[in-house]
Amino acid sequence: MGINDFKSILTNRGSKTTSNVNAKKNQKMPEHINDFKNILTKRVETEIVQDELKLSTHAKKRLEERNLGFDGNEFLKLKDAIGKLKEKGGHDSLVVTDKAAYIVDVDKQTVVTAIDKNDMSQNVFTKIDSTYFIN
Repeated sequence: MGINDFKSILTNRGSKTTSNVNAKKNQKMPEHINDFKNILTKRVETEIVQDELKLSTHAKKRLEERNLGFDGNEFLKLKDAIGKLKEKGGHDSLVVTDKAAYIVDVDKQTVVTAIDKNDMSQNVFTKIDSTYFIN
């Protein structure tokens, strides 16, 4: 998975909010919000192409099911974490941010799955060789 997955997540989260607001107020979104969304989407696309951070089909499904907002900030945190884990020899890693926990295949630069941080205490993580906590 790649650029289209990130586009889908950005689009789906924004379109649900937009349609709810438009249905209630029958108004268009302010232009500056659309501009920001376009800039963010382009930035994410650029970063994905350069660093090839991918989402597995499973991870994409989990992000959507668990309504985890995978925005540009979260993307940049994961990208940075993968770089640091690669430097330290990590291969199959758990990355924990303030929003969620991600199992990441460092070698393939792929997010394998995502878990809501609040639900993390009930999960067992196996077959990982490293963990990275991000505040």
